[in-house]
Amino acid sequence: MSRVSIRDVAEAAGVSQTTVSHVLNDVDGARVAEETRSRVRQAAERLRYSPSRAARGLRLQRTNAVAMLSDHIATTPHAGKIILGAQETAHARGWTLLLFNTGADRELEDRDLDALIQHQVEGVLYASMYHRRVDVPSRLVGTPVVLLDARSDDASLPAVVPDEVEGGRVAVEELISFGHRRIGFATNRDDIPATSGRLAGYREALKAGDIPFDRSLVIADESEAGGGYRAVSKLLRRDPRPTAIFCFNDRMAMGAYRAAAELGLRIPDDLSIIGFDNQEIIADGLFPALTTVALPHFEMGCWAVDSLIRLIESPDSAPTGPFPTLISCPIVRRESVAAPTTSGLD
Repeated sequence: MSRVSIRDVAEAAGVSQTTVSHVLNDVDGARVAEETRSRVRQAAERLRYSPSRAARGLRLQRTNAVAMLSDHIATTPHAGKIILGAQETAHARGWTLLLFNTGADRELEDRDLDALIQHQVEGVLYASMYHRRVDVPSRLVGTPVVLLDARSDDASLPAVVPDEVEGGRVAVEELISFGHRRIGFATNRDDIPATSGRLAGYREALKAGDIPFDRSLVIADESEAGGGYRAVSKLLRRDPRPTAIFCFNDRMAMGAYRAAAELGLRIPDDLSIIGFDNQEIIADGLFPALTTVALPHFEMGCWAVDSLIRLIESPDSAPTGPFPTLISCPIVRRESVAAPTTSGLD
């Protein structure tokens, strides 16, 4: 059976298709007699006519499409759960999510912005591969925008990021709970929110555990395996050496394992190590498997899309600032943390 069209309704009511459209869509200002309106509605009901969703969307100037404009997320397995969380939430709400990956190239970002405009997306997730401050492109002014794994200087702009301070605190509290008191921190040398936040969490946990902060136990380097190796090599040559190391991320923890092995230290028997990010290909692949703190990528993707759609559909129900909204970073326990040996205690 063929679908009833607006032409069928027009013929049944003896009016033009334009008149049918004006009546059924309640077009403001349309001059249609009440008797004609009644005839059109009766014809539509008799024929069981219903306008297509696409046509209705065009009338309302709605595309039910939002976009994620990111630097490297779409090409980085590490942050792939952001996309998964965003896609699942968009699908559940009946929306389509378009992905644009700029590679942090401003020229490419401009071209992607052209594409967003052409696709008539109703809102944009402006996303970063890692937690940092961003400047939203001026071309997005007037478009609903939510920052994802990023923040701006405008606290009224919806944004979601990991709770870096809490994550650092959780990591060090885990080490303290096993009895460690001399805890080194192999941290990142870049000036980004995660660097300062995780250091603040490290210090908070020490203070809560009544452990004095020792600046010499904090070594900064490149946040890669090589940087972790260099930083932890320095920490382990201190006398007395740390019994546990908190690494800024799992990549630095890889380097920490190498540094410990070169000194003949067994993990976790002689040295406990905890990472950050929960990059599963690293954390599960190390031996022993790495205890770490997870970045809430999936949850951030869900929050961002839900907030963006609410901002578009019903601004009064959208989250209110100040922003950013902080999402908790849970610990993922594996096998790299144990109680210190008697010889390693202060």
